[in-house]
Amino acid sequence: MNTTTSQAIALVKEMLPELEKITSVEVAICPPFVSLAPVYDLLASSCVYLGAQNMYFEEKGAFTGEVSATMLKPLCKYVIIGHSERRQLFAESNEIINQKLKQALQAGIIPILCLGETLKHRQAGVARETITSQLKSSLGDIRDIGSLVIAYEPIWAIGSGINAEVSDVCLMMDAIRTIVSDIYGQATAANIRLLYGGSVNSQNASDYLASETIDGALVGGASLKAEQFISIVKQAERAGG
Repeated sequence: MNTTTSQAIALVKEMLPELEKITSVEVAICPPFVSLAPVYDLLASSCVYLGAQNMYFEEKGAFTGEVSATMLKPLCKYVIIGHSERRQLFAESNEIINQKLKQALQAGIIPILCLGETLKHRQAGVARETITSQLKSSLGDIRDIGSLVIAYEPIWAIGSGINAEVSDVCLMMDAIRTIVSDIYGQATAANIRLLYGGSVNSQNASDYLASETIDGALVGGASLKAEQFISIVKQAERAGG
């Protein structure tokens, strides 16, 4: 919940000239709902995609204040689902996230499914079990996950300035890919894109992006600073996209 519409437009205008020079990396920007339409107009002829930060699981109806996949589809290629802030602050369960995934996939929007454990889970040695439970419950009875993207964001690292060790992230990515393989087969697991998020910035991005196990980054606070975000995308390009 950052930037007014005018601030979002100014930020995108500042970043876009440099981002358009980078063609080997897929870049998506996910502004607040109120800025989706004007930012869409800015990005329409560019190589940068648009995503939403959330959506509701009903197509339409008496759900005042909510936004549906049908509303997002004309504007967005992506939608973030299950971010830890949604889980913690708004009590979104894995069952609700499962319903949202179904609606997004049905509408033809690519979901970015977020998973992450708390510091308490990690200290108790149940981080992997927590992620396994979140992933399996969130996918539920979804038979085809399409181009689903998964973002691993340890909750204790989000906005804290504390970074997860690359080796720990890679172990979790391997676990996630194994679960996807068990459910959907090796081909799907090999092609699914796994992102890391959690205090990613221009100083540490290359450490994560250099790993073949990590396919990209879900950037939080650093995306509000044009120079930092551009630097992260350039580092992804140097890492091989």
